[in-house]
Amino acid sequence: MINDSFYLERANLCLSPNYSEREDNEISLLVIHNISLPPGEFGSDNIEKLFTNQLDPKEHPYFEAIHQLKVSSHLLIDREGLITQFVSFDKAAWHAGISNFKGEENCNRFSVGIELEGTDDTEYTEEQYHSLVEVTKELMLKFPKIKKENIVGHSDIAPERKTDPGKSFDWGFFLSFLG
Repeated sequence: MINDSFYLERANLCLSPNYSEREDNEISLLVIHNISLPPGEFGSDNIEKLFTNQLDPKEHPYFEAIHQLKVSSHLLIDREGLITQFVSFDKAAWHAGISNFKGEENCNRFSVGIELEGTDDTEYTEEQYHSLVEVTKELMLKFPKIKKENIVGHSDIAPERKTDPGKSFDWGFFLSFLG
């Protein structure tokens, strides 16, 4: 359950410095992303390092181009369905970048971002879907403006820049569990 401090009780906490105050913007959007670092590799702590500004550019050639990014997400759901929370829900995580939803710019201001460990072309696990459904139901209760029609992929709010969660994400399957 989401408690008063805006953290999931069952989530592992790995707090990111990459967030902003919400400035009284009501949460009305849920954005689903995917991430793997290096691309296509799973099971390391590299995502946590990226979101906490500790990614070492010498560890992998790909990291040279991204190690200075200041990004975060509220949650990460790994391949086993384990949840890590980086930013409190009452803060704006830096996950959406240049974005637009129904004419509103800067979706970070009014959204929750959830990263799934994966790629556009890799099937997500049952454990990930299970955790995502549970978390989404909790968020919909806590933030009533998050409705099914306000649950989107990163590709929906930044179509020229982003493709995630990708063709491997089964929207019908996921949404069917939300009632």
